[in-house]
Amino acid sequence: MSKIDDDLPFLRDLRHDLHAHPELGFEEERTSAIVARLLAEAGLKVHRGLGGTGVVGSLQVGNGTRSIGLRADMDALAMPETADRPYKSTVPGKMHACGHDGHTVMLLGAARALAQSRDFSGTVHFIFQPAEEGRGGAKRMVEEGLFDLFPCDAIYGLHNMPGMDPDEMAVVAGPQLASSDSWTVTFRGTGTHGAKPHLGRDPVTAAGVFLTSLQTIPGRVVDPLQPSVVSACSVQAGDPKALNVIPDFVEIGGTARAYSPVVRDQLDTEIRRLAEGTAAMFGIKAEYFFKRRIPPVVNDPDATARALGAATDVFGGKVRTDFPPSTAGDDFAFFGAEAPGCYVWLGNGPAVDGALHHNTAYDFCDDAIGSGVRFWTRLVERELSNQ
Repeated sequence: MSKIDDDLPFLRDLRHDLHAHPELGFEEERTSAIVARLLAEAGLKVHRGLGGTGVVGSLQVGNGTRSIGLRADMDALAMPETADRPYKSTVPGKMHACGHDGHTVMLLGAARALAQSRDFSGTVHFIFQPAEEGRGGAKRMVEEGLFDLFPCDAIYGLHNMPGMDPDEMAVVAGPQLASSDSWTVTFRGTGTHGAKPHLGRDPVTAAGVFLTSLQTIPGRVVDPLQPSVVSACSVQAGDPKALNVIPDFVEIGGTARAYSPVVRDQLDTEIRRLAEGTAAMFGIKAEYFFKRRIPPVVNDPDATARALGAATDVFGGKVRTDFPPSTAGDDFAFFGAEAPGCYVWLGNGPAVDGALHHNTAYDFCDDAIGSGVRFWTRLVERELSNQ
């Protein structure tokens, strides 16, 4: 058996332990302490505190001048775990529903394997990021000097993907994940008796017109060859105990997704235009706010070619180069803005009982651990060849 195979029982048990003790973004105290300890025990230089709970382990071998970064996210989600399993979450209302427990373990496994084999020449920075799930961990690490302290000639990310085999990987140049932005609209009218709507200015009817008009943006305004999503996800108005009262205001919030900066700007402009136009039509006011949260993840062609070479070495003919991009977001985009980056998808096996990402029955597939470790180690060996 290889050294990686020898380590798999330990990594599997560690994954189960992390799964049973999920921590939300910027709260990963236990997880980051385990990561830091294992990296130090493997002989890596360890830096803690970037992004609050972030950990970076650095391994330098030989006299190679090239440096690369490998990233894993550590945080869980604020949702209950419903499936029964021996390592079910022990923390009510929190669970690893996106596989970050597996991501953390795979990168730790690679660090342990490379620290033993030392079959490369250069520097690897193993970046364990907090708060990927919408709380801004990557951006905060960058702002606090991640790439000043740990310069990288290339940066790589990996995410599990249900529906692909655990010995299958997708490596594709170009857009991989959409920008993830939030927007809110508040329509302010004049409340009145529900039986006398003519005495007020009804924001509820205005909100209804606005909501039905939203889908004209991706359908009739944005170029149909450019993917985009605009979704209203929250509507708050009135009081269900006062069904004879037209309220003064309606609050609506949602998300906008795009793969290009041009379309991202267009969504912002067009949601505002519809909100303000609808308000003018009904004689009320509209307050609009668009928050740019996460840019799109766009794989660099050269970094992708190198990742593809490593994936082919590990997975042979089970590497996909035509995998469609996801409309989900990942703040790995902030890392990719600092160095040429590539984000790959590793199979997580069948979606058991329909359990996909962010489902209360989701679980990372232990069979994927070895695959991920082998990919990471092979990528380093190719990127930092000692020949």
